[in-house]
Amino acid sequence: MHQRLHVVLNISPDKLLYYYEGEVNAVVAKTTDGRTIRFPANVLRSVVQKDGVHGTFELVFDRNHKFVSIRRVGD
Repeated sequence: MHQRLHVVLNISPDKLLYYYEGEVNAVVAKTTDGRTIRFPANVLRSVVQKDGVHGTFELVFDRNHKFVSIRRVGD
């Protein structure tokens, strides 16, 4: 069974550079239900726009808490 968590992300292009340059390798975010999660920064690559990463995203993890997917679900 997969766990689906929703997070609101607002990451500017400047902050994304820290992830791409390897200075920061994990993102810490709050879920919409108030939990704090940590996930690998490299998963953001598929959702980056020219203005950064902004909106509500669904992150899916497997039963071992391993990242499966990310997709945008709202603004």
